[in-house]
Amino acid sequence: MALFGLTDGISRTIEGAGATLSETFLEDTLRLGVTGLSRAGKTVFITALVANLLQRGRMPQLKAQAEGRIDAVYLQPQPDVTLPRFDYEGHLAALTGDTPRWPASTRAISELRLSFRVRPSGLFASWKSPRVLHLDIVDYPGEWLLDLGLLDQTYDQWSEATLARLAKRAEAADFIAFARAEDGALRLEEDKLRALSDSFTAYLTAARDLGRVDVTPGRFLLPGDLAGSPVLTFAPLPKPAHTPRASLWREMERRFEAYKSRVVRPFFRDHFARIDRQIVLMDVLGAIHQGPRAVEDLRRTMAEVLGSFRPGRNGWLTSLFGGKRVERILFAATKADHLHHEQHPALTAITTALLAEAKSRADFSGARTEALSLASLRATVEEMVTRDGETLPAVRGTLLSTGKPAVMYPGLLPTDPARLLSPAREGAEGWLDADYNLMTFAPARLTLKPGEGPPHIRLDRAIEFLIGDRL
Repeated sequence: MALFGLTDGISRTIEGAGATLSETFLEDTLRLGVTGLSRAGKTVFITALVANLLQRGRMPQLKAQAEGRIDAVYLQPQPDVTLPRFDYEGHLAALTGDTPRWPASTRAISELRLSFRVRPSGLFASWKSPRVLHLDIVDYPGEWLLDLGLLDQTYDQWSEATLARLAKRAEAADFIAFARAEDGALRLEEDKLRALSDSFTAYLTAARDLGRVDVTPGRFLLPGDLAGSPVLTFAPLPKPAHTPRASLWREMERRFEAYKSRVVRPFFRDHFARIDRQIVLMDVLGAIHQGPRAVEDLRRTMAEVLGSFRPGRNGWLTSLFGGKRVERILFAATKADHLHHEQHPALTAITTALLAEAKSRADFSGARTEALSLASLRATVEEMVTRDGETLPAVRGTLLSTGKPAVMYPGLLPTDPARLLSPAREGAEGWLDADYNLMTFAPARLTLKPGEGPPHIRLDRAIEFLIGDRL
């Protein structure tokens, strides 16, 4: 029995190695990370993308589709059986039902495998067999992305930066008063530590509800099975002159370091570091609507986190042995359907300028980057309206709050992005000579023709940039 068990184990190991070699050398595999900050629409993006890749009638900018080389696209069981499967069918049903609704936002990491059977192109294409590309789509909350920036910070550095930033925010006033009143040199009292942590978590919740993009540590808002554990029970504190053992400040420091080692690093090692291509979704219009400070928060946040992508070029040896680096990064401003198409170039230009610092870092490291504006699922139709004798480009949709139709003219975005970025950098309280308004629209009821996915804006351009070279 022991000999049989040994030989069976060896044969299974050989089979596993053969499967690995087959996938490595015969079938191409690409891991696409999808993330974004609060309210950017990650779940809708993945659902609409998969639907439009399965039914490609609305994907003319996907080159392999335009050339007729995609024989089939199909869903397969995901390779990582320890991860939840992205609930594509449930989310699609929410978007396309008789009473369509936006699906719930991303709460944890999930995965989905989409496989392409593609005929080769080129001079000797007729001599070659179709090949398979497996696209593993990895969905993870944007708050977890922000946590990667903690890895290079000490508790002292994080506390100082966080307290300075929060001092300017009304929703943080209660926590700031609480934290400033505490003496971190005093002996640890667990109930006081927990009260500070609860107050800090209340601030993070309020900031997220206001649309703030820099809400971190992210697991405070998405605790899962870590809820109530010491690793999620800390807060920033001013550093006292002395930090004796068993003091409040030293215990906060210990738990902050535990959060990095037990929560952040495993996510980086097991999931994030294996990504080949990445799309980062941003609600740029929402930030503009909130004002200059929100725009500057978005610019600073994206510049800080880009280093976590480890951008660069993959070689086949580094891919084989796990030393992957992100090769392509797409920064996408979502909700382009909230603007008439005449304003889309301005939104793309603002997004490009907003990310100039982050983009230059990635380009310098060898990664290809691009910015564009898109709408994963088009919820409006365009229309021209007359106001005070002037004809304005607007959009019409169904209001999410009331279910009634409404026409929206959000304001005219400047063609020069500096008109927005300069006052944002300077800390202006509001826009000097402009007023930008936004409404929240419900998804429109759809009637799809055979072979068509849901209507969108530039999903095909987005996926062509991200994976077109591998098709």
